[in-house]
Amino acid sequence: MKKDYYEILGIAKSADATEIKKAYRKKAIEYHPDKNPGDKQAEENFKAAAEAYEILSDPQKKAKYDQFGHQAFDGSGGFHGGGGMNMDDIFSQFGDIFGSAFGGGGAFGGFSGGGQRRVKGSNLRIKVKLTLEEVANGVEKKIKVKRKVQADGVKYKTCPTCNGSGQVMRVTNTILGRMQSASTCNTCGGTGQIVESKPNNADAYGLLLQEETVSIKIPAGVTDGMQLKVSNKGNDAPGNGIPGDLIVVIEELEHETLKREGENLHLDLYISIAEAALGVSKDIEAVNGKVRIKLEEGIQSGKILRLKNKGVPSINGYGTGDLLVHINVWTPKSLTKEQKQFFEKSLTDPNFIPNPEKSEKSFFEKVKDMFS
Repeated sequence: MKKDYYEILGIAKSADATEIKKAYRKKAIEYHPDKNPGDKQAEENFKAAAEAYEILSDPQKKAKYDQFGHQAFDGSGGFHGGGGMNMDDIFSQFGDIFGSAFGGGGAFGGFSGGGQRRVKGSNLRIKVKLTLEEVANGVEKKIKVKRKVQADGVKYKTCPTCNGSGQVMRVTNTILGRMQSASTCNTCGGTGQIVESKPNNADAYGLLLQEETVSIKIPAGVTDGMQLKVSNKGNDAPGNGIPGDLIVVIEELEHETLKREGENLHLDLYISIAEAALGVSKDIEAVNGKVRIKLEEGIQSGKILRLKNKGVPSINGYGTGDLLVHINVWTPKSLTKEQKQFFEKSLTDPNFIPNPEKSEKSFFEKVKDMFS
């Protein structure tokens, strides 16, 4: 069973943002790989503390966790959760929290691995357009991405400026005495290595631009503007660095007839006066194909039919929304002579005089129900 996040950081549920950050920093320093080389349990504790901090430091994620526990992030939908974080994720996201505790000057580019930094390549961003059907059902997209990769045949050697550490130590005299500080090596950019030889088509870092087809699994329920991360599919880093990530930005295309509101969908259904009076069965469009609905005799314009679980699944696994069908009785704009005679006779027919039942809800009540 997964350990409670508050217990991992050693704090109470009432802890504020400052206390959470302080507790995480303490745990991160205690279990840092540089202090515990080769200790697998310390590494697991380090990852667990980072995962706990990722959730508890975000007010929205924290609220979900407080209400639903670990279940809130099953099938995480963009959150790390479930042990999905690796060491490089942690350093790239939370490296500033460590400050200069390990001589890093607060700027970690990646997992130190015993003193030598592993620089992470730059991230790439792409926009993926999805139809409403793809959003509702989830989809796997194959996207062509141009990313920088290490060229075949490139050779690196230890940087002579920093001797492979990726950092340069400087000593300055102050009124408090001699102060030592570390900064990123300008010669190698913090990688600890420089190019010794490279192919002619590679850049100064031994990288070249290459097109690659990347498979992206997009879960059901994503929203417009949401960002998903595909690890290690950004640009490569020189030498022994690790690739950056591919950030996928979701763009939801407008549907021709269905309108989305969160997990719910709305459909305007127009029917004739005859269909409203006599009742009719209709095939309507939903995100999973056609659905047949039956309209009873005498159905009124403005009535809303709710079709359960015919909407969009929740990205966090909280169920599926509904499809709300809004009934609109269409009034013809022109009539034949016979049709006019029919409606003229109906003007005095008691059966055609509006007589709403008390059970009929007003327009404002229907709107209130729709959003409740």
